[in-house]
Amino acid sequence: MTSKEIRDLAPAEITTKLREIREQLLQLRMRRQTGQVEKTHELRTLRKDVARLETILNEKKRQAVAA
Repeated sequence: MTSKEIRDLAPAEITTKLREIREQLLQLRMRRQTGQVEKTHELRTLRKDVARLETILNEKKRQAVAA
């Protein structure tokens, strides 16, 4: 998910998306522990998506407070 796509979302949608990606990340971590993950790069991309979502959500919150 790109930053541009995330910026087009409402804060509530970002929070929902963040929850979904964190759940995916948890499932992938559990599968990695049991040796069932073939695409290990997905862990890194999900972590980066979480960081992007949190960053943009915090930016939107700061803008709302400033306005």
